[in-house]
Amino acid sequence: QVQLVESGGGLVQAGGSLTLSCTASTASGYNFDAYAMAWFRQAPGKEREFVATIIWNGKETFYAGSVQGRFAVFRNNIGKTVYLQMNSLTPEDTAVYYCAAGHIFLPNREPNADSFLYWGQGTQVTVSS
Repeated sequence: QVQLVESGGGLVQAGGSLTLSCTASTASGYNFDAYAMAWFRQAPGKEREFVATIIWNGKETFYAGSVQGRFAVFRNNIGKTVYLQMNSLTPEDTAVYYCAAGHIFLPNREPNADSFLYWGQGTQVTVSS
């Protein structure tokens, strides 16, 4: 089993930056570096959408077009943590952000949320105008 806990959300002004963290707790036999990780978000009244994903060793990433060039995903396997650095935030980035772990990484493709096995509870990001 893998438990994921997000942190780092909060209120930020438009144009500002925020870095989210997602730390994993793994049961015996479950290795954090066996999983691709991803960030999704869900804004009020909208469906959950993909944000970014990173392969198990951190050497490949893929981003949604709406965040490309503004967000960066990276991971620390020793610390069992994945990060989402968010820059140039806009009110449209306001959402609950979730991290997820799964075994599948598709190069240059947006992953399906259903392919992820474990999810965190989410952290709220609010961007004021």
